[in-house]
Amino acid sequence: MRSAAGDALTSIVLPAFELNGEFLAAAKDIAEPAGLTPAWWQVLGATLDEPLVVAEIARRVGLGLARQSVQRTADILVDKGWAEYLDNPKHRRAKLLQPTGEGRATLTKLRAEQNEWADAVGEAVGEAEIARIHAGIAKIIEASRRYRGTKDS
Repeated sequence: MRSAAGDALTSIVLPAFELNGEFLAAAKDIAEPAGLTPAWWQVLGATLDEPLVVAEIARRVGLGLARQSVQRTADILVDKGWAEYLDNPKHRRAKLLQPTGEGRATLTKLRAEQNEWADAVGEAVGEAEIARIHAGIAKIIEASRRYRGTKDS
C-alpha cells in the first residue's frame, strides 16, 4: 500500500510524461520549418554562448542524451552547415563545436518563435501558477535524487 503522499506523486507521473510530449511537439513545430529537429536545436543551442566539446554538450543538455547521440547530432549539424568543429587547445582529439553564421541566424529565428509560444502559453496559465508548479517540480526532483542517493549507498 502506498501512502496518500505516494498516491499524490504517482498521480502526476503520466501527466508529467504528457507535458514532456507536449513540450517536444511544440519544439518540433517551432524547429521543423527551419529544417531542424528538436534534438538538433538543443545541441546547437548549447553551443551558442561558447564552443563546447561533445561530452560537455551531453552533460549540459542533460535529459539522458548519451555522448554518442550528441556526437551524431553534432556531425549532422556540421554536414548541414549549421555548426563547425574547431581545434581544442586543451585536447587534441576532442574538437570544439560552435554554430556557424547560418546556425546563429537559425537559432535567433527559433528564439523569436519560441518566445511567441512561451508568451502565449505563459499568459494562458499565469505567471504565479507557473512559479508554483516550478517550485513543486524542483522539490520533487530534489527529493527523488536524495532518495535515489540513499539507495546507491
